[in-house]
Amino acid sequence: MKRLPIQLLISAATFCIAVVLAVALGSKTDLLSEAMGDTDADSLHIDIEIKEPTILYGMFVDDLVVIEDKIKRNQFLGDILASYNVPASLIHQLSMVSKNVFDVRKIAPDKKYTVLCTPDSTKTARAFVYEPNPLEYVVIRFDDTLSVDLQRREVTRVEKSVAGIVNNNLSQTIESLGISHELTNMFVDIFAWQVDFQRLQKGDKFKIIYEENQVEGKFAGINRILAVYFEHFGNPYYAFPYDQGEGVDFFDEEGKSLRKALLKYPIEFTRISSRYSLSRFHPVRKVYRAHLGTDFAAPTGTPIRSVGDGVVLEAQYTSNNGNYVKIRHNSTYTTQYLHMSNIASGIRPGVRVRQGQTIGYVGSTGLATGPHLCYRFWKNGVQVDALKVELPPSQPIADEHRAAFETVVNGLTGRLNAIPFPEVLEDPLAALN
Repeated sequence: MKRLPIQLLISAATFCIAVVLAVALGSKTDLLSEAMGDTDADSLHIDIEIKEPTILYGMFVDDLVVIEDKIKRNQFLGDILASYNVPASLIHQLSMVSKNVFDVRKIAPDKKYTVLCTPDSTKTARAFVYEPNPLEYVVIRFDDTLSVDLQRREVTRVEKSVAGIVNNNLSQTIESLGISHELTNMFVDIFAWQVDFQRLQKGDKFKIIYEENQVEGKFAGINRILAVYFEHFGNPYYAFPYDQGEGVDFFDEEGKSLRKALLKYPIEFTRISSRYSLSRFHPVRKVYRAHLGTDFAAPTGTPIRSVGDGVVLEAQYTSNNGNYVKIRHNSTYTTQYLHMSNIASGIRPGVRVRQGQTIGYVGSTGLATGPHLCYRFWKNGVQVDALKVELPPSQPIADEHRAAFETVVNGLTGRLNAIPFPEVLEDPLAALN
């Protein structure tokens, strides 16, 4: 018997399979046609809805219960987690696992947190998210192993400008414009040694070009100030940032530094309730005596900052001073901060501190009738008025940076000049772009 070539057999098999499929498909098409009447079977479409998974803080949450809340005063993280059935052993491990990422003991009141729980009646936490600020969030996962991660949101920087005319005081003026206190404090720090902001006059003017941080289209802090014009008693003041290789500093239009060795204010810009005086009526002792300090009125808990780099000499409690910190900045200047509600963690004699570092919090301990900071200042061992002491400025623009600096100044000056002031002085204020 003669054998057929293998190629022919394959071709015949392929043909048979094709015929069977055609018959089967034809039968199904006929059945569909009969069932659908005049509807063309070829035009049949079946829509299948595919649901996108819900992702929150980088986790799938469709099968979890999402609970959002804010930290309450005197509330501890361990208490929150225990209420969501997190075992005590895991809570105990948190301080060790998180120490290089985030100090879980420093959760603050009014900060947002989110708990992702199982959907059953126990509502056991699978993850906990804490948001210390608009830019960052801490994710604690209770999976097979405990994990703690610090995540940062994507930040968009938006350039803005503002112009205003002082009607009452600077804080109220800027607040009326809907601008954050953060920008006010940055502005005041720049000119603190050139202008007495406690004694502004009606009609003083300012223009600021700055960068705002935004997260998902919402305000998330001030990134930096790009240029400032301030007119005080008819005198113009300019400020321009420039980096000569040792970090950004602010200079006037001639290249003179606006920074001093020490900050002028030990807390964010606020009201002075009592000035340095050789004869003041003491509100507690009810006698006239010297008041060799400056009192700043502020709510309890307001952070107090060191006005300069230095070494802590004293950090303790006495009956008159309450909780206080004393810092030696160099052989000439020493400062002291009294009546604190609490001294900041880690602040003790011998510790070095940096300019702007939080050293304690406003309170009313010791001989104080209400919450405030009494700030004292020594020059060469003698107490002086902190707001009137003359400090040497930092280094001006160096010759090798002069040309580049002037290019920056010329460009920013033109942009400041293009920002209009409000037309009517009686209306305190201005335009926010």
